[in-house]
Amino acid sequence: MTQQHDRPSPPLPQLDGVVVLDKPTGPTSARCVAALKRLGQKKIGHAGTLDPLASGVLLILLGQATKLSSFLMEGGGKVYRGCLRLGQTTDTWDCQGEILAEAPWQHVDAEAVARDIASWSALTEQPVPPYSAAKHEGQPLYRLARRGKTAPAKTKAVKISQAAVLEVDLPFVRFRVACGSGTYVRSLAHSLGMRLGCGAVLTELVREYSHPFGLDEATGLDALVADPALLAARVRPLAEALPAWPRLLLTREQERRVRNGAALPVSAVAASGEGARDAAHALLCAADGAALALARREATPLGDAWAVARGLW
Repeated sequence: MTQQHDRPSPPLPQLDGVVVLDKPTGPTSARCVAALKRLGQKKIGHAGTLDPLASGVLLILLGQATKLSSFLMEGGGKVYRGCLRLGQTTDTWDCQGEILAEAPWQHVDAEAVARDIASWSALTEQPVPPYSAAKHEGQPLYRLARRGKTAPAKTKAVKISQAAVLEVDLPFVRFRVACGSGTYVRSLAHSLGMRLGCGAVLTELVREYSHPFGLDEATGLDALVADPALLAARVRPLAEALPAWPRLLLTREQERRVRNGAALPVSAVAASGEGARDAAHALLCAADGAALALARREATPLGDAWAVARGLW
């Protein structure tokens, strides 16, 4: 009898769409992308980096979906569940960094912590962590920090729509925060510790939602790597990544013109969805419903037209 040997699965063809990954704690977002790239996905990226400490929703973009990254990041809301510890300050502002100082926290009142966290919703800017991908003179801050160099302190605009305490068991505090793209949750923890006078570090972070997908729709990295067919089954169509964009169904002739870079008169395109006629941007779809291009509305001498912003072919 011939002995059977397990053979690695052949690489998948290049896929187009979005995979909602449940990123584990530990690896960087880039390492997660690299693991899936080995499954035959040469054109791959992600939207919204998660720190190694963090887990939860990481949107993996495959093929033509990589062109959606900036649009997903722009105005894409996030929801996080986290835990912080009072009494410590680290160089990374989370528990994985080097401890720079420790201070008593016993004087802190639990109600004061709850009020302070609720006040996050009034913040309009926050300090950027020294260990982050933000750049100074073309260099990421984390690279400068690892070389022992100090970059000027940076701040960034933030939008936080909701923040609340889930549980207080001092020195640990569990919370949930809904915020705009690009918010540093460890910065929120660090600033809280500074205001309370005892320091604070982020010890746990789970991204529960990254617009428009939730953690209940996510698949673990190990499961996807172990079964490439599962990756293919979990790919979501491009149109699902932009549910708020009106969809405009094109005729075969209009599709041909769009592929050649031509703009289409707004009045000539069949609009679907409330407010489509007045929208500033839209998703142009082929006759079979597949996403064809991202379009922006432009004024021309002959009237408003849909101009191709990004082709998805």
